[in-house]
Amino acid sequence: MDVLNLSENIIRLRHARKLTQEELADFIGVTKASVSKWENAQSMPDILLLPQLAAFFGVTIDELMGYEAQLSSEQIRRRYGELAKEFATLPFEEALEHTRAMARRYYSCYPFLLQLSILCWNHFMMAGTEERGRQVLKEAVGWCGRILDGCSDVGVCGDALVVKAGLMLHLGKAKEAIEILLPATDPSRIARQDSALLIQAYQMAGELEDAKSHVQIGQYANLLTLVGHGGMALSLYGNDMRRCEETIKRTTGVMELFQLERLHPNAAAQFYCQAAIAYASHGEIEKALGFLRKFEACVHALLDGEILLQGDGYFDLLDAWIERLPLGNMAPRDKGFILQSVQEILSHPVFEGLKGNGEFQKIARNLAEGGK
Repeated sequence: MDVLNLSENIIRLRHARKLTQEELADFIGVTKASVSKWENAQSMPDILLLPQLAAFFGVTIDELMGYEAQLSSEQIRRRYGELAKEFATLPFEEALEHTRAMARRYYSCYPFLLQLSILCWNHFMMAGTEERGRQVLKEAVGWCGRILDGCSDVGVCGDALVVKAGLMLHLGKAKEAIEILLPATDPSRIARQDSALLIQAYQMAGELEDAKSHVQIGQYANLLTLVGHGGMALSLYGNDMRRCEETIKRTTGVMELFQLERLHPNAAAQFYCQAAIAYASHGEIEKALGFLRKFEACVHALLDGEILLQGDGYFDLLDAWIERLPLGNMAPRDKGFILQSVQEILSHPVFEGLKGNGEFQKIARNLAEGGK
């Protein structure tokens, strides 16, 4: 983790100016011994000297101190990736403390604080106990509150509201989540037409590539939403197998048409998992195993290659949009976490009756070996 490095910066900046310690001391009005102690990290300059030092070297005080109050998009992605990997490889409390340290250090970098909230949301279930997980979620809710109180970026605040609602849902506060989400998700609102109007505006302005790009973004996002809602429908209509089978038929038809297994194996895996659960809960063993095999194929695609958000031959204008996303094309979770999640899925009570089934054992074994 990064720390303040004033001593190293003074040395570097002094050498860049080809100055001796004595020359720097004369300019600042201190002794050569004081400069030597600064550079050896034995003491710190008086706070009133920091503006003078920064002005002399032509840098900001933050740059002089080595403190990055704001992070670039690339820095946010790199730090998120490092922390996500720690949650997969280190003890949970150690990874969490590193995350907290980052939050304290960049408490005014609201886009990064938002990603740290999402990071906790993605990994709170690893806390060991339900109560510890709830404490982590509450801490992330506090970070979202900090963003909403201090941030002037409408987009970041909008995302913070959604993340806060998701956190509240996991805390069992469904009504609070509804109050947060309902105004923004009302399909009758004119604001819901903003994407279509933007595409028309680009087209009228003759900026056809931008218009095409936003059409693809809308199609891509709506495709993922459609498949995600299909999985939710299977959960909601779990007792109505006729309805579930119709949902599975329609959703898999769309998935095959858009080749979702290659385009977004994670989204495909989640739907296949929910379909397997639906069939297993109704005793349709062969159909459940069929979707578990599809689930297995998607998981192997995630584990065998880089987990990246990407387009394909049809969605060929998504690169600029993906690059603008807070995490770019990075996955929000490390491969180690994915493998752990897979084992939890296979331990779902609905599959208990399949534990003695040879095909189920083979799928479980293949998934376990695929992570080695």
